Amino acid sequence: MMRPHHQAVYVISVAAELAGMHPQTLRIYERRGLLTPARTTGGNRRYSDADIMRLRRIAELAATGMNLEGIRHVMSLEEEVIRLRTEVAELRQGLIDAVNALEQRSSGALVPLRRAITLYNDRPSIFDPNR
Repeated sequence: MMRPHHQAVYVISVAAELAGMHPQTLRIYERRGLLTPARTTGGNRRYSDADIMRLRRIAELAATGMNLEGIRHVMSLEEEVIRLRTEVAELRQGLIDAVNALEQRSSGALVPLRRAITLYNDRPSIFDPNR
């Protein structure tokens, strides 16, 4: 059985090793607001697979020469993009569902009309009693 991606199970030393960094670096990132590990009732930090992925992303951005404030900003923007993409997908699906529901409700309800061309100032045939 697989555990959930956000289930915090790793102690700081294991998380640091999995992320390829020193445990003190994880503490710095936490103090700077880049990472918020779960805490046990005793106050010990616990990290999840999602936290490890976040640490690796921080390391990628730091390797490009970005400072911690820049990293925080980039990661915030990345999270916003994910949120907006999810919202767009939900709205798109809602629109598709609404159109499908409307098509099902109006199926067969419309009566096709005969097309006619009427010249300007020419009365349509429905008003001419001789036709």
